[in-house]
Amino acid sequence: MPTVKAMNVLIIGSGAREHAMCWSVARSEGVQRVFVAPGNGGTALMGGKVCNVALKADALDDLLRFAVDNRVELTVVGSELPLELGIVDLFRRADKKIVGPSQSAARLESSKVFSKEFMQRHGIPTAGYHVFRDASSASSHISLPERHYPQVIKASGLCAGKGVFIALDREQALTAVREIFEERIFGDAGNEVVIEEFLQGEEASVFALTDGTAYRLFMPAQDHKRIGNGDTGKNTGGMGAYAPAPLVTVEVMRKVEELIIRPTLKGMRDDGSPYTGFLYVGLMIDRGEPSVVEYNARMGDPETQVVLPLLKSDFVAALQASIDGTLGEVLFEMYRKSAATVVIASGGYPDRYETGKAITIAGELSGMEDCLLFHAGTAYEGGRLTTAGGRVFSVTALGETLRESIDRAYRAVEKIGFEGACYRTDIGAKAL
Repeated sequence: MPTVKAMNVLIIGSGAREHAMCWSVARSEGVQRVFVAPGNGGTALMGGKVCNVALKADALDDLLRFAVDNRVELTVVGSELPLELGIVDLFRRADKKIVGPSQSAARLESSKVFSKEFMQRHGIPTAGYHVFRDASSASSHISLPERHYPQVIKASGLCAGKGVFIALDREQALTAVREIFEERIFGDAGNEVVIEEFLQGEEASVFALTDGTAYRLFMPAQDHKRIGNGDTGKNTGGMGAYAPAPLVTVEVMRKVEELIIRPTLKGMRDDGSPYTGFLYVGLMIDRGEPSVVEYNARMGDPETQVVLPLLKSDFVAALQASIDGTLGEVLFEMYRKSAATVVIASGGYPDRYETGKAITIAGELSGMEDCLLFHAGTAYEGGRLTTAGGRVFSVTALGETLRESIDRAYRAVEKIGFEGACYRTDIGAKAL
């Protein structure tokens, strides 16, 4: 395994995913300093080798200048927007090491039209689809008498995980099209719309780290997108997750590698946009057969908060190898445990919600075995911790079994309070 020298690391992003990355990177003995831009209240409270940097994730030139001035040897991109804007290309031109795909390769996430056409071209299993660039043609398609429901309607661009509508009937589909094209709820991200067949089955998430050819897999996970128990209500950025997902059996994972991951990496190389960094594959699994729901060009949230604590090997060594093209030489070992995370959100999320609510955390939480508190939407100023976003915390726990990790996570959730706090009470129930 490559030796990790003493180094400074920059992590870009502000959510619980970046807090989890920061926690994992800081554990590496070879890391001297961890800068988080902009970070959150949780990373501000870590202290020691970790500190926040008051730079936005889309301030690319400022981030590069900071990396040069502070002798940053490794940069890790957590959030999707900098990837779409081309931060990897910018850093590479300056000869700065950075984990992530190029702007061209990041189109797997930043353009659903691109990703669907890519999958069709390379024979990767996914739902049938049509692309529309105006409300009239999309509405005409929806209104055809032979159209069956549900239909899935997606804004093509980046929408923070909220650009997907599952229309149960024609009226819901027309409403979604109107909101995207005419009301412009997603702005320019809705200039193109993909209307897909509805895939039957159950969803799961598979994450790979790749140097463009070799890859290493994290534990498969399952996210909970809907705001309400029983997968009801609006889509969110994710209300909880667990890993490993029993749905992804050894045989299913073999098919995912053979039919999806390897063809994806080969297809990107063949198309002239080699893919490096993290690759998220959102799957629909029906009777053991996987299909791609979507790609992400980075780790998922909240899945990162369960897969990184299960990684036994040195995270930083693997990240370095993904840049150096030596990932095939790196040991990538997991703990034989389960992990679950429960998201605590602000009242009203994913719609309108208030911030600035004072947060209380019971002291005994820090002493709870195998529990990790990752901050998402928090701020820490003047010795006061307050809410600063829709999703506020990701409360993670490990256990010898999934049941143990879930129970432990919910006991930890009870130690946290703020006005309007809400969370799902059935995270992991479907696996049990």
